[in-house]
Amino acid sequence: MRSAGIISVLSVLGNLPEESEKLMKRKSTEEKSDNLRPEYDLGDLLKSGVQGKYAGRYRKGTNIVLLDGDVAEAFPTDEAVNEALRLVIKLTKLSKSEENRT
Repeated sequence: MRSAGIISVLSVLGNLPEESEKLMKRKSTEEKSDNLRPEYDLGDLLKSGVQGKYAGRYRKGTNIVLLDGDVAEAFPTDEAVNEALRLVIKLTKLSKSEENRT
C-alpha cells in the first residue's frame, strides 16, 4: 500500500534578488495607498478620538518592571519575583527592628 504524501518544489529564477529588493523597499507616505473603506471619513473618525483617554486608569492598575537576563533566569515567574521581594521586605523590617534594640 502506497502512502500519500505532499511534495514541495522550490524553484529559483535567475534575477530574483533584484525583484526581491523592489518588493521589500518601504513605500514613502506618498506611495502608500489609503485602504480605508469609502464609507468612512478619516477626518470624522479622528475628531472624536481622545489620545491617552485611558492611560491614567491603565497606569494605576499596572506596574511593569523590566528584569535583566540573569534575574529573569533566577525568577522565571511573577510569583517567584513577588515571593522574593516579600522576603526582602520582611528581612529589611527585621534588621531595622534589631537596630532599634541596640
